[in-house]
Amino acid sequence: MNAPIIDPLQGDFPEVIEEYLEHGVIKCVAFNHRGSLLAAGCADGSCVIWDFETRGIAKVLRDNDCAAAITSVSWSKYGHRLLVSAADKSLTLWDVSTGEKIARTTLQQTPLHARLNPGLSSPSLCLACPLSSAPMIVDFEIGCTTLLPVCVPEMPDVLAPPQRTKCPESGPPFSPAAACFNKCGDLVYVGNAKGEILIVDYKSVRVLALVPVSGGSAVKNIVFSRDGKYLLTNSHDRIIRIYENLLPAKDVLSSLEDLGKNVDGVEKMKTVGSKCLTLFREFQDLVTKMHWKAPCFSGDGEWVVGGSACKGEHKIYIWDRAGHLVKILEGPKEALIDLAWHPVHPVIVSVSLTGLVYIWAKDYTENWSAFAPDFKELEENEEYVEREDEFDLMPETGKVKVSSVNEDEEVDIETVEKDAFSDSDMSVEELRYLPAEPIPDANEEQDELKLIEARISASPASEEAGQNGHVTDLVSSPQGEEMGETRGKRKRKPSEKAMELQAEKAKSSKASGRTVREKSRAVGDQEIDESVNGQDDVDDDAYY
Repeated sequence: MNAPIIDPLQGDFPEVIEEYLEHGVIKCVAFNHRGSLLAAGCADGSCVIWDFETRGIAKVLRDNDCAAAITSVSWSKYGHRLLVSAADKSLTLWDVSTGEKIARTTLQQTPLHARLNPGLSSPSLCLACPLSSAPMIVDFEIGCTTLLPVCVPEMPDVLAPPQRTKCPESGPPFSPAAACFNKCGDLVYVGNAKGEILIVDYKSVRVLALVPVSGGSAVKNIVFSRDGKYLLTNSHDRIIRIYENLLPAKDVLSSLEDLGKNVDGVEKMKTVGSKCLTLFREFQDLVTKMHWKAPCFSGDGEWVVGGSACKGEHKIYIWDRAGHLVKILEGPKEALIDLAWHPVHPVIVSVSLTGLVYIWAKDYTENWSAFAPDFKELEENEEYVEREDEFDLMPETGKVKVSSVNEDEEVDIETVEKDAFSDSDMSVEELRYLPAEPIPDANEEQDELKLIEARISASPASEEAGQNGHVTDLVSSPQGEEMGETRGKRKRKPSEKAMELQAEKAKSSKASGRTVREKSRAVGDQEIDESVNGQDDVDDDAYY
């Protein structure tokens, strides 16, 4: 998007609620890498996946061992796996295409957020941020967790080596810390309660750099933009800050090692941190001083969005990177608990406290002058007076304009322009869509049952059963129970007189059917004879 030439009041961002999605009580949402699938965690412990183009349910993931509310959902880079964290302290890794559970583990604290490593094609490594514990790396393959540091000790040489255990002991309670992977997934950025951003190498569990947040307020959320060039933090001082990432896209660890050679102590780590991140913009509401919910970037990183944390209102604030507030989206009188921006299109999905998912899209208006510059739209009918020479054929007197395109120039058909998915590995097959699983309605099932019962009652086998005194019980299905019958209720056996009457009725119906067939056969024979006699008369007349 060419941001400098776009009017900020006519930007490429959503404006109105297009529609809403409903499936139980939704708690959190997340798009896959392409934005073709939308995953949502429910309050009953299930996870539903929508095909975002058709708005139809593609798959429902349900774990019988989990009945608690889902706190977060996270896609793998190529969409084959989905990580689900729940309020029962569990982390579950799903295979999206088959709907099977790959692994499940239980932590000591409830994970508020959990993210899969974006640098792996089939990740079994995730980053979890528990409620009252330090962020941790969870490895599903070997079943161990590693606690990450949330502060820099004054004497780093005294720091004991990290403990890797299957069930880490919970430490003293403290404010939850926010953490996220960088774009390549080789570093973890941790925001702590002291107002600091730590850059951690999770493999060696070492703090490589430290960036102090202005104001020293605790960091609640931390997230990278899609291209990895900007970092967003949301603090308790009600300010959203944007930092520019100064590290290269590749070989980040080697660059940090070069910057941090012979570095010890907090001050030197701050010096290294100043070469990693620099403050770019700050966003806040100077009038209301409200807290923010689920701030994030747009898919192209040109816009910053944050939801209002005030109860009883569903407001979404949109800024451009220059710091201007360009739009406030006002929804229903329901609190906002989560939101996500579509990776490609100007679409936002927001989750309300009632469990509905609202889809915000751009309000496109018809502009016919875009197809013909001379076209003029009229607000009402006007009488048009035709000119005398308007439709006269006039010879072309003007010269043909010479094209300024160089026809001899070679066309480059080999260079591929970078797009939003240029970081994807083409050798890895990406899961973009899921086959829809049709779910029949209850009315359709009832109609099918009634149709089957009608066919059974009209079949010859049922008539013979009636003649022999056998009655088929058609009301033993659950549908019969819904119509007023109960499964334990027995049907009365018909008397002998009723069975004799039923047999006589069947015989009479068969006899009447036989006489009708005989009469129709006789009438047909008579018509054939008459037609043959008439043909003979015609032949005789022709002979004479």
